[in-house]
Amino acid sequence: MSASVLKTSVNSKSPEFEKNARRIVDLLTKIKNEEEQIRQGGGAKAIESQHKKGRLTARERIAKLIDPGSQFFELGIYAAYEMYEEWGGAPSAGTVTGLAKVCGRTFMLIANDATVKAGAFFPMTAKKVIRAQNIAIENKIPSIYLVDSAGVFLPLQEDVFPDTDDFGRVFRNNAVMSAMGIPQITAIMGMCVAGGAYLPVMCDHILMTEGSGLFLAGPALVQAAIGQKTSAEDLGGAKMHSQISGTVDFREPDDDACIARIRALVDKIGAPNPSPFSHTKAREPLFSAEEIYGIFSSDPGKQYDMREIIARIVDAGEFEEYRAESGETLLCGYSRIGGWAVGIVANQKKHVQTLARGSDQKRMEFGGVIYTESAEKAARFILDCNQNRIPLIFLHDVNGFMVGKDAEWSGIIRAGAKMVNAVANSVVPKITVICGGSFGAGNYAMCGKAYDPRFMFAWPTARFAVMSGDAAASTLVEIKLKQLEREGKKVDEKQKKELYDSVRATYEHQTDPRYAAARLWVDAIIDPAHTRDALIWALEAAALNPEIREFKTGVLQT
Repeated sequence: MSASVLKTSVNSKSPEFEKNARRIVDLLTKIKNEEEQIRQGGGAKAIESQHKKGRLTARERIAKLIDPGSQFFELGIYAAYEMYEEWGGAPSAGTVTGLAKVCGRTFMLIANDATVKAGAFFPMTAKKVIRAQNIAIENKIPSIYLVDSAGVFLPLQEDVFPDTDDFGRVFRNNAVMSAMGIPQITAIMGMCVAGGAYLPVMCDHILMTEGSGLFLAGPALVQAAIGQKTSAEDLGGAKMHSQISGTVDFREPDDDACIARIRALVDKIGAPNPSPFSHTKAREPLFSAEEIYGIFSSDPGKQYDMREIIARIVDAGEFEEYRAESGETLLCGYSRIGGWAVGIVANQKKHVQTLARGSDQKRMEFGGVIYTESAEKAARFILDCNQNRIPLIFLHDVNGFMVGKDAEWSGIIRAGAKMVNAVANSVVPKITVICGGSFGAGNYAMCGKAYDPRFMFAWPTARFAVMSGDAAASTLVEIKLKQLEREGKKVDEKQKKELYDSVRATYEHQTDPRYAAARLWVDAIIDPAHTRDALIWALEAAALNPEIREFKTGVLQT
């Protein structure tokens, strides 16, 4: 079988390559150091307190649960980053979520971190657990819950309790997953109180360790409510629930025994249904993934060839480019990643000289901008991938859609709407990676968060917002100056610069990928050199759901 193999013309000795590489390595070093700090949870003292109770920490439990020598692909580690600081913070939102192999099967793991406020649920904790469950629902991933939580963080109960993406949604999802036939196993390995007590009981298997507690109300609340005095063990201990209430299926002496039992149960779960997506033996990329550091430029004024990035992600460098000579600021093509067939839609950052539509006049198309022809090409390509059951990968470095008279006359709005329609109604798995900029409607057309990607990843160089920092700062400052003028206040050049710098700093902070990851707008900030690994995890997870709805687009403005 003949295939189009991507070539490379990268000069790894060039000053530009070395400058790009240094910048990404510096960003990665900072992020990896922060992640290591986040992994400490509530800190050494809280970890020691957990150990004194004879319990492992959430991360220690996960390390023992997953297959020896395998990796834990963590999601949402930056959740609640720089949030709740008035309460001492909530590293990783006090819970650990991610994908892992258990007895060779892919599982979603959700573990309360009792070193962070006793595992209490902050608003972002609920949202993080719900995001993990939604990933499991969309992809039919069996799930394991390691419960060790004091329940809702009461000072913030109004933001945790009542809404559709709050605490109660967790148990609703348990019920929905059960009805869908998605296996769920829960181990109570500490406290499990109040409304949270429903989570384990709505799962397929319930395990509980000695010294743990499962009750709707703890001893103090029971005494206050009905005047009854009782010990925690008599009220809701493992022995009581095993022998008297019959609520738990397995009573285990400690964390190690409980984890061994979970693995034994997982070992007996039936095989998943066959995947509907094409899969062959994986082949390694032709070029080193670390070279992405030097190829990619986060400078908006610099160009680079996105094909060079793709060549370091896909199997054997093979990329069957679709309509390669049309709409060249968007690359579309078929490849394999880890053996999985994929359709790739990627922004091309090289400027392109082409002919204006309907004439012989030459024009320059700017890299990272979506033009009418590129939007129409991408829309058609997305339709083809849905027709042929091929998952879609979106690689973002987009400034937005082209503007101006020529663009409007060419029907840019109509073409953009067509692309957005195709993305919105797509039924095959969509996985998004934000490499650089992801601005304005370009974010939407390239399957931003609002368009239900199964997974959404960001590089440390990612930036996404309505518009870039410079443009936004200029616009916001202009509005502020006009407001001050109306109030009769005069502003000199120094004050203008200070105002501009202040506005830009705030805007830049909010476009940082850590700001997005804190709010779960992205599932993980990934090392660019590990993009292929992240995509393989995502594709393997997506393949667990064999169901593909009928594909319909509705009305297209042709």
